[in-house]
Amino acid sequence: MQGLLLQQRLASASLASCSGRGATPARPAAARPLAARQRRPGGTGWGRAPTQLRAVDDDKFDSLVAPPEEGAVASSVQAWLNPPAEELPDDFEMPIWDHLDELRERVLVGALAAAAAVLTCFVFSKDLVVFLEAPVAAQGVRFLQLSPGEFFFTTLKVGGYAGILISVPTILYEIAAYVVPGLTKSERQFLAPVILGSSVLFYAGLVFSYEILTPAALNFFVNYADGAVESLWSIDQYFEFVLVLMLSTGLAFQVPVIQVMLGQLGLVTSEMMFSQWRFVVVGATIAAAVLTPSTDPFTQTLLAVPLVGLYMGGAACVRALEARRAQNA
Repeated sequence: MQGLLLQQRLASASLASCSGRGATPARPAAARPLAARQRRPGGTGWGRAPTQLRAVDDDKFDSLVAPPEEGAVASSVQAWLNPPAEELPDDFEMPIWDHLDELRERVLVGALAAAAAVLTCFVFSKDLVVFLEAPVAAQGVRFLQLSPGEFFFTTLKVGGYAGILISVPTILYEIAAYVVPGLTKSERQFLAPVILGSSVLFYAGLVFSYEILTPAALNFFVNYADGAVESLWSIDQYFEFVLVLMLSTGLAFQVPVIQVMLGQLGLVTSEMMFSQWRFVVVGATIAAAVLTPSTDPFTQTLLAVPLVGLYMGGAACVRALEARRAQNA
């Protein structure tokens, strides 16, 4: 009975400390009961005995998320959780079940768009295979099917990757349309450039990988083996290399978008970004070693250098946003 009452107290205390955007969380009590495991005297089992624990950590958490007192400067987290009333949208409210219905519809639309794109790309999968073989077609490389059905499963893989990449804009639009009603007015204005910039950088990473990174890496391997062995490559392993390299490069090109988002939220500043350039160089080298499927330093360098440049460009964008914010203030 004592344990049941203790669980109910803890549940009510945690519910009282929860808050949403624009709401003021309840202040916790000076002390809360906590069930501690204590050894029964003279026994072998474990029993529960109540003890008291100061709510110092809860006070710190509540001071972080609670609205600032009048005249106090709000932190970035407080400003995000408690936006001013003029920033809140005037849209109508929806019950939770309507939100779930809308989420189901948008997930269904995104899934149907991806399925249609994958099916279309599978129909033209042989043309895509020839297109992706182009970086080494002039180097005398020949591709082999080392097992029954290897080329068939390779075309499935190529069609799946290509279809998902083509359907990315539709999926991003459905995600944005679902989250827009819960954003403030300034966040809505910031969302469109972020999605557009993310899409442009992702496809720019794919183009960079296909036009520069992949041919350079493959030509390195071909020239290194020239005169010693004949280049007869497995079709499945080749496309595993090319597709993973293209996808990882597209994801790596999202660094400026992440920087701009963090800068817009006020979590980091351009000064902090520029001051950490030494760690960025080391981190870009490690990230290039992890993202590239090959182990040669040449391919890693080709990816690490653009990553450092993208990071510096993102820091410059954050500085421009800070200067614009200072002018408007």
